[in-house]
Amino acid sequence: MKVDYHLHLEEGPYSFRWLDRTNLSLDHFHPLQEKPHTIEWLKKAESRINNRLNKGCYSEEWLDLYLEEALNKGIKEVGIVDHLYRFRETRTYYEKYMDVTSPEIGALQQKWLDQVMTESIYEFVTAINQAKKRWEQKGVILRLGIESDYFPGCEDELRELLSLVEWDYVIGSVHFLNGWGFDNPETQDRFKSLDLLKTYEEFFGVVEMAIKSNLFDFVAHLDNLKVFNHRPDEKKLMPFYHQIADALVETDTATEINAGLFYRYPVKEMCPSPQFLSVLVDKGVLFTLSSDAHFPDDLGKHVPDNLKTLKNSGYSEIVTFNKRKRVMKTI
Repeated sequence: MKVDYHLHLEEGPYSFRWLDRTNLSLDHFHPLQEKPHTIEWLKKAESRINNRLNKGCYSEEWLDLYLEEALNKGIKEVGIVDHLYRFRETRTYYEKYMDVTSPEIGALQQKWLDQVMTESIYEFVTAINQAKKRWEQKGVILRLGIESDYFPGCEDELRELLSLVEWDYVIGSVHFLNGWGFDNPETQDRFKSLDLLKTYEEFFGVVEMAIKSNLFDFVAHLDNLKVFNHRPDEKKLMPFYHQIADALVETDTATEINAGLFYRYPVKEMCPSPQFLSVLVDKGVLFTLSSDAHFPDDLGKHVPDNLKTLKNSGYSEIVTFNKRKRVMKTI
């Protein structure tokens, strides 16, 4: 059974690059008939983009492009999430734990937060819940999730935020280290001044805390610190891989094979890496599958490849969820 349990409807910042990528996605489903790069083509593309912007990412029209792609690719169960930082209701949380004050990156990260934190959590939840029956009638199960950033010491506040909604599942993730958003291209220069091995040790320490918080149904992209290809000799990371695998087993927490870094970032590698995956498999960690798509045409991307990887590793089931209850599905 093919599933995609980690994908998003939209992500800022809202740049011309974002407009171009959105236009490419729309063209995937509804190609314009006009000759590209003519004035007629540009007017039709502008009209199409305006329609998308005016209706928003929670419209049936946009959401059901994900359904169309799921049907095209034979994906039987889809979990749509959004980053917690997309929602205005979470501003106090992020401004407390992100670095928004330091001279080096504070102003930049505050600007980024203002650019991406544009929605209401309740509008997102309503859109997904209303779509569930419509998708089911087409033969695709739709689940409602949230991707929540974990920060050391955040447990009480995060638990309260997560209680605002009845989720099908909650993903835990680490995108920040000491308040620094390490996967932001605008802040990646900081890697050059760091002791990479010590930085990875600190990062995996935070990932372990996230796992042991017991707040999450699965923890995402376990080694995404490698996003810009800054990584020490991987042999030196093996003790950390075992540390994380042991924490997942101890807490009975699942993870994923996430394709996002493979097709969207410089490292060009799945999360977890092949060596990391072998450690997790040896210890019997449970998995789901995800494209980490941010546009509908990327839904299901590399899911068949990663499903094959799990089968070849001896797995016969993957993890899905319904109302915070784990449901194992045969693959």
